[in-house]
Amino acid sequence: MENLSAQAGHLESFADVWEKIADAIPDAPAQKQGDRVVTWRDFDRGADGVAKALLDAGFTHQDKVAQYLYNCPEYLESFFGTLKAGMVPVNTNYRYGPAELVYLWDNADAVCVVFHGTFSETIDEIRAEVPKVKLWLWVDDGSHPCPDWATPYEEVASSAPERVRPPWERSGDDIIMLYTGGTTGMPKGVMWRQADLMAQYGANSQFAVSDEPPAVPGPPGVPACPIMHGTGMFVSFLVLTLGGCVVTLTKRSYDPEELLDTIEREKVSILTIVGDAFAKPMLATLDASPERWDISSLGVVVSSGVMWSGATKRGMLKHHPAMALSDHFSSSEALGMASSTSTGDTVNETAKFTLGPNTRVIREDGTDVDRGTGEVGMLAISGRGVPVGYYKDPEKTARTFREVDGERYSIPGDFAMVDEDGTVHVMGRGSVCINTGGEKVYPEEVEEVLKEHPSVRDAAVVGVPDEKWGEAITAMVEPSSGSIDEAELIAHVKSRLAAYKAPKRVLDVRTVGRSPAGKLDYTTLRRDAVERVGS
Repeated sequence: MENLSAQAGHLESFADVWEKIADAIPDAPAQKQGDRVVTWRDFDRGADGVAKALLDAGFTHQDKVAQYLYNCPEYLESFFGTLKAGMVPVNTNYRYGPAELVYLWDNADAVCVVFHGTFSETIDEIRAEVPKVKLWLWVDDGSHPCPDWATPYEEVASSAPERVRPPWERSGDDIIMLYTGGTTGMPKGVMWRQADLMAQYGANSQFAVSDEPPAVPGPPGVPACPIMHGTGMFVSFLVLTLGGCVVTLTKRSYDPEELLDTIEREKVSILTIVGDAFAKPMLATLDASPERWDISSLGVVVSSGVMWSGATKRGMLKHHPAMALSDHFSSSEALGMASSTSTGDTVNETAKFTLGPNTRVIREDGTDVDRGTGEVGMLAISGRGVPVGYYKDPEKTARTFREVDGERYSIPGDFAMVDEDGTVHVMGRGSVCINTGGEKVYPEEVEEVLKEHPSVRDAAVVGVPDEKWGEAITAMVEPSSGSIDEAELIAHVKSRLAAYKAPKRVLDVRTVGRSPAGKLDYTTLRRDAVERVGS
């Protein structure tokens, strides 16, 4: 494996960078949650305690440590400690059931799990099925006492009086593992070199131009979405690498009022959300009480992972025209594919982006699609936005990470068209593409049009088996209030898109069931639609 750390020069492991920041601004806040404040000194020392416990347990270089936690200071602190020990953090979706947890921790070869007390009973049911896990670190959340098979996290975090370094060298080639469920199949562990992530998320820090840490504290940032997902995790890296403070919300379900209270109280500069799933409730709350909150501290709102509509961006900017709304098209397997920035002067429309410097839209044979023709191709990115591959899965790695024109590209399956001026219109993930009457329809394109209708709070679109069409486009709609008018919504889609993209049926649902990160479970949605519509 080539040593990217040596190539990167000043770029190091995140642990080395964060230790330097802790030495430079020890009394500045590194994390806040409610009334709780963790200084950079405390953050560094708590992480040392975690690193010491991992090393004392006999774990070795690049062993895997899973975080099974809601957003909290212990998440990033145990993450930091794992990196200090030269080991690999593994995110765990806290919505997973027992079988999914067993699969993930076994697949990841996890040797340690850091978990919130509320998950104690679930873990107790499956501990015998994950024998590789030798150390359980219990984070007290007031829900359950520490089990006799676990170690209290606080005891571990306070156990190191001085800085801890492993007997092996830390390196920018050390891995951070991001498990992604995707839209189909079992979770896959995407392996990222730390040096590559530093290139993406340390680009605006002082470390990008020198080895010197910031002399003054950086900006506070709030990951409104879960840190267990890439969007919340990676922007938290950015905030920390700027010497800033990661502020986490206290509630375990999204509350836009709590978010707005936190932005005002902490004078938050960087906010991380996941598209309309977070922005629309926030906008509705601001619209209902436009004078209640001062959000003037917000410099940038970063979104990635789910479509963010032009209408919602315009509404947000009416409340604070000076902020920038940064919409990124990335995935767990590809960072920096495309982006758009909206300000009070210019609002970019839904799903329209500017390609990143290393991104192309290609055909299956690797040639570039022609601009302005309406031809649909696949987004492909090269360079530092490409991970090592999937953990223990060479077949999937070979399918997703391919050589094109002598260069390695990540091609995760996102489809797009290129306009004449080079603007990219993102269609959606090919794995959920609907084939209806010989035409390909991407669900996200139809969903965004449906969500523009005032009667629709949220929408999901799936294909239901159909004798005539092969698959009939079926919309599952969460009403804003009252009921929906099926014919009116179908006509609305036809007024904006080609008629074949309009739903054949529109089903009223209580919720489309988005995950905490705003994602849709298309497999479950399709099964539910089939049950209601029939074939």
